[in-house]
Amino acid sequence: MSLIDNTLWWQVFPLGACGAPIRIRSGDDSAHRLPRLIPWLDHVVDLGCNGLLLGPIFESVSHGYDTLDHFQIDRRLGDQNDFDDLISQCTERGIAVMLDGVFNHVAVTHPRAAQLAATSPDGTPQVWEGHNELVVLDHSKSEVIELVAEAMLYWLRRGIAGWRLDVAYAVPSSFWREVTGIVRAEFPEAVFLGEVIHGDYPQFVAESSLDTVTQYELWKATWSSIQTRNFWELAWSLERHEAFVASFVPQTFIGNHDVERIASQVGDSGAVLAVSALLTLPGMPSIYYGDEQAFRGRKLEGFAADDELRPPLPDSPEALSDMGMWMENIYKGLIALRKQRPWLARAHIKVDGKQNEWIEYTVTPRDSETADHDGLHVRLDVDPLAHVAISDLAGHQLFAWGEQK
Repeated sequence: MSLIDNTLWWQVFPLGACGAPIRIRSGDDSAHRLPRLIPWLDHVVDLGCNGLLLGPIFESVSHGYDTLDHFQIDRRLGDQNDFDDLISQCTERGIAVMLDGVFNHVAVTHPRAAQLAATSPDGTPQVWEGHNELVVLDHSKSEVIELVAEAMLYWLRRGIAGWRLDVAYAVPSSFWREVTGIVRAEFPEAVFLGEVIHGDYPQFVAESSLDTVTQYELWKATWSSIQTRNFWELAWSLERHEAFVASFVPQTFIGNHDVERIASQVGDSGAVLAVSALLTLPGMPSIYYGDEQAFRGRKLEGFAADDELRPPLPDSPEALSDMGMWMENIYKGLIALRKQRPWLARAHIKVDGKQNEWIEYTVTPRDSETADHDGLHVRLDVDPLAHVAISDLAGHQLFAWGEQK
């Protein structure tokens, strides 16, 4: 099977996790911070993950999405040797690495900004969604096609497995098709994950030739159903998800670098229900660093809106508080259950019943030759007490958790 089918990603925001200065920079803030992730690789494996999904690591102005050079490691994180060491350590552990490619826009101070930027009718560079520090690339220019293809190939040759494509929805699908065609000629197994918020996911995948997109519909329905005690919303979303999986494997999540921490949204008990759904539903799941320890983090407003979502990690997993171990054990149990059933990536979903406060659904293999008992039956209860029950189709209990009061 491909990486799409058998990879469970641990997503990390390197600038934040490694303690780099982001909002306020002064003097020479270069340092070898990227190696701080290496002590966490055994944690990734122990958790049951086999993929490392990295946020921006290229030279940038501040938060990483204002790129200055797609071919250099951000000096706040280190250098090329630090990157090579990280890749080597991941390879030894069987961990695939995906990088975050910001190819919709660049920093206004990018050395080639004037040459690569799209222009407004008055001839001035177009800025990205009102952010005057970011200029949109002109994806019709051959120079932009060459730059993106060269950057993708450069890092694939250095050992990565694929690319997350930031704000992929804002880039013409024809551009992605052309660039990925160039790259796949050399790396046919490379994985391309597009960030897409709304719209027709299957159509976007088909037109862009990307492998998968972020399943924001399911993310929203999961936390919202738990928070508002209305599982009718999740039931509706699962019907949509079933249709999506018929044409591609969506990238699923309950947390990432842009959204409020799941434990902050729905509390600890709600977070257990959310991860139980994540790990029993079809898709290519990712776990945002710290969610497995019930980290908190609010999505705020203004200049530092995302800072709480992207905290520094301690020097090693051993320095974590014991207070989060109960949640980590739940994650480990559910991940182990999923890894024993690789067919879950492309499974069928059937909603068996729902009320405001509970939902039951069954997931079964799309391969009709697989024995019926390989399916899963899942029940999530939010009221009066949160409860999860997972069994096989023969009725044998596989996982159970209940809130205590």
